[in-house]
Amino acid sequence: MMRTIVFPALALLGALLIAASLMATAPELVPSASKPMPTAVRVVTVQPDTVQLSVHSQGTVNPSVESQLIPEVSGRLVEKSPNLVAGGYFEAGDELARIDDLDYRNSRDRAKASLLRAEADYEHAKFEYQRLGSLAERKLTSRSQLENAMRVYRMAKATFDDTRVNFEQAEENLKRTVLYAPFSGLVRNEKIDIGQFVSRGQTIATLYAADQVEIRLPIADRQLAFLNLPPTQRGALPVALQPSVTLHANYAGQALRWQGKVVRTEAEIDISSRMVQLVASVANMPGQIPLTVGLFVEADIEGLAAQDVVSLPRSALRNDNKVLVVDAQNRLQFRDIVPLRIYKDRVLVRQGLKAGERVCVSPLQTAVTGMQVEPIEDANLIAGEVRG
Repeated sequence: MMRTIVFPALALLGALLIAASLMATAPELVPSASKPMPTAVRVVTVQPDTVQLSVHSQGTVNPSVESQLIPEVSGRLVEKSPNLVAGGYFEAGDELARIDDLDYRNSRDRAKASLLRAEADYEHAKFEYQRLGSLAERKLTSRSQLENAMRVYRMAKATFDDTRVNFEQAEENLKRTVLYAPFSGLVRNEKIDIGQFVSRGQTIATLYAADQVEIRLPIADRQLAFLNLPPTQRGALPVALQPSVTLHANYAGQALRWQGKVVRTEAEIDISSRMVQLVASVANMPGQIPLTVGLFVEADIEGLAAQDVVSLPRSALRNDNKVLVVDAQNRLQFRDIVPLRIYKDRVLVRQGLKAGERVCVSPLQTAVTGMQVEPIEDANLIAGEVRG
């Protein structure tokens, strides 16, 4: 009886005493709040600098001089230069075509004969008028004879002048049977061949100069603020104010570049596109790859030099022209800025930032004033040239 009741009760009591002792001597657990980890963000240090602005455009290369080859006399074409074909090159003064000159040589010879006859009549009438004038001074001839001699003399002089002009015109027409190149360049197209009859005023070929080309570059009127262009309605720009322009294109598997100048503006704003047309001129220098007419090129026009400007990645810009500045305690602060220009992946800041301040460029979904962050300097996001 004692074994079945007393011993188990004693064992249970001992276990309870041991449990109570352990609970009494156990260490007390004090709850503690977890410390949040600051968000790592990329920052750039503000460095105001002078930034050379440029404006981007594009256009097609056109010849600066283009002319129609038009004969000034009519006739059958008897000779044609082998260079008078599409793409043919010629030098200034080269003979391009020749018209049959038989009729014009005959006209010249007839005009010369008429001139010799009129010259003889003029010299005889002049001699007679001078002789009668001498006799009239000595009262040896009548007044009417002198006046008649003067009339004949004047008529002979008028006839002589008329035949001289006709002879000069006949000689000029004979010279015009040969068509010469007015400048050095290339043939865009030609429309004649040997044996064909051509008429005066008929276009037989289109020529253009190859030493100088032009490119029309459309610019939005708001972009003109970034160019140093004087307001003018005459179009032509003074040489000292002509902006430099760099043209580049891929042609025949090569990346090519050319340098030129903006020489004038078209004094109108296109009513459909609201664009202003600038005209750049490029000289094709000997020994360099020429700028080919018809080539499509990209253009970078040199603009103003902006002073004390901060260049930032576009990712730094928040809504309503704000940026996030990381203060000395590594906390975020919203800052209002005045942007000068936003283009592609860069933003130029004109006001609102000081040298040495750190600007957050990480795309944060949630950002509040005073938020603790861990700034990481990003050396790859230093400001560069901005184009637009």
